Amino acid sequence: MAKLYYRYGTMNSGKSIDILKIANNYEEQGKKVLIFTSAIDDRHGLGKVTSRVGIQREAYLLDETVFEKVQQEQPDCVVVDEGQFASTQLIDLLAEIVDTLDIPVIVYGLMTDFQGEMFEGSKRLLELADRIEEVKTICWYCKSKARFNTRFKNGKAVFTGEQIDIGGNEKYLPLCRQCYMKEKKSAETSI
Repeated sequence: MAKLYYRYGTMNSGKSIDILKIANNYEEQGKKVLIFTSAIDDRHGLGKVTSRVGIQREAYLLDETVFEKVQQEQPDCVVVDEGQFASTQLIDLLAEIVDTLDIPVIVYGLMTDFQGEMFEGSKRLLELADRIEEVKTICWYCKSKARFNTRFKNGKAVFTGEQIDIGGNEKYLPLCRQCYMKEKKSAETSI
């Protein structure tokens, strides 16, 4: 029986390289995998999953045609990058793929934004996923486990602004709770 997996982690935790590794493993065994990603993150071009280690792969854009595309292609597995940006309706379609077509779906994404607030897609994945797993990394400043995606502007942590502002290490760093709270307190006192 297929399952819906949600694998979350902070930025720079290796989610994209995991996606590329999964696809490679399936294909080495002669199995078919479909990769989907959000149209919101276009830093490396639309429809691409790109790892920080420099490996890149084409992907379909995740939209309301996902169920039909998977039904037509009949892959052995579906993998989704940037699941946090998906709407509740798209996450429901991914669950329908699992339940109706008996195809496993593995979704990777962030749990929370730079303010520690949950994304719509992440919230729905927590509600529906059969299995939830954390992809771990360490804090940029210390040796603790990172839990927060901290946004920086001109070298200073910022805690206001739009929920979505696409970027990489030039804009976000993974921090543990203690370092995040220290940065937040420092930002509040400098206002």
